[in-house]
Amino acid sequence: MNSCTSQCHSGCPGLCAVSRQWASEEPPASAFLCGRTTMSSSTPSTANGNESKKYKGDASPSGTSRVIHVRKVPLEVSEAEVISLGLPFGKVTNLLMLKGKNQAFIEMASEEAAITMVNYYTTATPHVRNQPVYIQYSNHRELKTDNLPNHGRTQAALQAVNAVHSGNMTHSASASDSSMMPGQNPVLRIIVENLFYPVSLEVLHQIFSKFGTVLKIITFTKNNQFQALLQYADSLNAHHAKVTLDGQNIYNACCTLRIEFSKLTSLNVKYNNDKSRDFTRLDLPSGDGQPTLDPAMTAAFGAPGIISSPYPGAAGFAPAVGFPQAAGLSMQAMPGALGPLTIPTSAVAGRMAIHGMAPSTLHSVLLVSNLNPDSISPHGLFILFGVYGDVHRVKILFNKKENALVQMADATQAQLAMSHLNGQRLHGRVIRVAISKHQTVQLPREGQEDQGLTKDFSGSPLHRFKKPGSKNFQNIFPPSATLHLSNIPPSIADDMLKNLFSSSGYNVKAFKFFQKDRKMALIQLGSVEEAIQALIDLHNHDLGENHHLRVSFSKSTI
Repeated sequence: MNSCTSQCHSGCPGLCAVSRQWASEEPPASAFLCGRTTMSSSTPSTANGNESKKYKGDASPSGTSRVIHVRKVPLEVSEAEVISLGLPFGKVTNLLMLKGKNQAFIEMASEEAAITMVNYYTTATPHVRNQPVYIQYSNHRELKTDNLPNHGRTQAALQAVNAVHSGNMTHSASASDSSMMPGQNPVLRIIVENLFYPVSLEVLHQIFSKFGTVLKIITFTKNNQFQALLQYADSLNAHHAKVTLDGQNIYNACCTLRIEFSKLTSLNVKYNNDKSRDFTRLDLPSGDGQPTLDPAMTAAFGAPGIISSPYPGAAGFAPAVGFPQAAGLSMQAMPGALGPLTIPTSAVAGRMAIHGMAPSTLHSVLLVSNLNPDSISPHGLFILFGVYGDVHRVKILFNKKENALVQMADATQAQLAMSHLNGQRLHGRVIRVAISKHQTVQLPREGQEDQGLTKDFSGSPLHRFKKPGSKNFQNIFPPSATLHLSNIPPSIADDMLKNLFSSSGYNVKAFKFFQKDRKMALIQLGSVEEAIQALIDLHNHDLGENHHLRVSFSKSTI
């Protein structure tokens, strides 16, 4: 088999003959394929019902080739998405994109890999950008793209995607599922980093269903991170989603997706609610709102008890706010945010607002339940919920003091506080946080007995987010055992701060000042519950020299 090279004569219809024409017209597919362009009498083998076509070029004697022809490729598709079609079957060594003709050619490292790829796609039509594409053998044995203007970009995409595939692929196909491709798994483990805004099960379904049929989803929190397990009907769909979405932001500059293959090969969902969903079983009960993992699933994550739902509690405590704009989601090439889910900055006081939410469905009042009535106070709730937004009013219910209403500055802050604080331990109890049916917290009428249970904090100087463009918007993290301390005067030494916490009854595990700024420090306490209580007790503590300690949760560890 002859192949085109940069030294080929001027009569060769390969790359040399057409490279000069690239800027003015879209060349025919055969122009970039090695071998002389003679009409072949052979008929390419096809997959997915692809009609037979005759292409110019030397045909493979066996009718197979390591070069795969892909048709009906969506115009906006990226190189990485096309490469991902071949990765499950072996290394992809070259790529030619003919976007003007909605075609592409994938060169596999071996003919055996190409044969496996075509055989697989004969029974499972691949989809790119939610559209079917059609696979067949090319009549050509090799791609030579060295002289193309986009050669560098294509090679960079090949190296990046192959590196991700070889470095992160989980080679744990189930022994009971012999049809699963090596290194493939229909179940993805999804971690959402920088969770500035809550991400619901529905949002995940909208995003990932663009790549294939989603069968099941389970969401949970582990290591103070919002995570999900998502099962596709097909392992190839899972692979396409992983390659395309890993590293993408759901919203602009936040909620970054980190995706890997799960150790599990299937999910067992017992309840259909806001935390878990089996889309194949509409008859499942809503349960108590807590997705129960079977022993195999628990073992995959380590010791029992480390998995908890981000929204534990009764089903009636489920988040009431959806994301209707997700229905219009359009995947974009890496990197960047995922299309219409971008969050614009509100013109009002620099607040961040989720575009597309109907204001009539959004309430800024939270119902907090299962509080310890002997320990809780309006001020304590103001300080704690104030980590995630500006608290305007707090009311502890007079006849049921384990319940309280917390009114945030807006509905987005209410969602943020709920997503981070629901299920946390406070004063020895696991608190429940949900959107309240009330639209505002009423102050007591004059002369009405209240016992100091209702407080108005709307004018408090301790609001963290009242300044437009405040850096506090970029430093919102889930509760953790490590606290970030700031506004420390120069005269304060580390022992003084450690003694402040230990004398207040907290177990100090570690402490360190920031090297470049001794106005800030990290302190690690014995547990997340301790850190929550310490934040409530010591935020705004007077350190002297007109400095009041600022305390917040940290994403770092010491």
